[in-house]
Amino acid sequence: MIVSLKKIIITCSLLLCLLLGTILLSLSLGVAKVGGAQVIRILIHHTLSFESPAGPDELIILSVRLPRILLAGLVGAALAVAGCSFQGLLRNPLADPYILGVSSGSAFGAVSAILLGLSATSLGMPLASFCGAIITVMLVFHVGKVGRGLHTNTLLLAGVIISAFFSAIIMFIISVVQNEDLHKIVFWLMGDFSASNYQFILIILPYTTGGMLALYSYARGLNLIVMGEETAVQLGIDVERMKKGAYLFASLITAAAVSVCGLIGFVGLIIPHAMRMLFGPDHRLLIPTSALVGAIFLIISDTIARTIAAPTELPVGAVTAAFGAPFFIYLLKRRRV
Repeated sequence: MIVSLKKIIITCSLLLCLLLGTILLSLSLGVAKVGGAQVIRILIHHTLSFESPAGPDELIILSVRLPRILLAGLVGAALAVAGCSFQGLLRNPLADPYILGVSSGSAFGAVSAILLGLSATSLGMPLASFCGAIITVMLVFHVGKVGRGLHTNTLLLAGVIISAFFSAIIMFIISVVQNEDLHKIVFWLMGDFSASNYQFILIILPYTTGGMLALYSYARGLNLIVMGEETAVQLGIDVERMKKGAYLFASLITAAAVSVCGLIGFVGLIIPHAMRMLFGPDHRLLIPTSALVGAIFLIISDTIARTIAAPTELPVGAVTAAFGAPFFIYLLKRRRV
């Protein structure tokens, strides 16, 4: 079903308002309670004055919670759009952003950074994680490429093999590590936003926003590929070129997202699938709604992770799994995917 531009604008506008409301609510929740009106006053004051935060409430809102919430929203949007793209390309609603082994390569980079002491610097682990993910993507493409084109099954098999290889190395490292590094590794593997700052946002912003915009430009082609590659070719789509571009951009934004927070499951699997049920298969609407709802979902999940057992924090990946697994079982039962 092809949607109209009016429906796209109205739907995305409503979801954007919901996202802004979620951000304001999350800013007011935490160990230190800050009223919603006070949050709005702080945001307006510092937006207009550009002054550095001074009082305790301002420091909590602007220096601790806001960067964490913005990063969670950006990561949630990126993972949801990547999942949406892979599901369209593979014509499989069970595809997720980690399907090409990006997660294992990123995890190997992060674990290596922790063991080498690079995690002591603010950018050491994200950069190592991002490099690991990019190297993995290059390996998968090199192994999975058949001639000048990409064969989906071969590419997926290459991703599974390389992912299993890196996962085995990580399990070996975890089994022999005996110091405090073990806790860092396990917590990162389950997803963590506790070290969020504005620097992380600036690092991944060009990759995630640029990648999501590039994937949106493939929306028409994804609609046709869902109908079949032969149909897409007959209608003038350069399928091989589009597949390569979409795979690369989806992998890029996944790598950027994973590099700053670790592995967070179910966002890229459930959100696109749920949006497809609500709004239909047209990627012109599916991609932006997945981005907005993915951001909302991960902000809510992270808020729960840092408040439900305060002052102790839970890994955000555990919260998304707690919500995601039952919901996905419900979707399977309802739709018989």
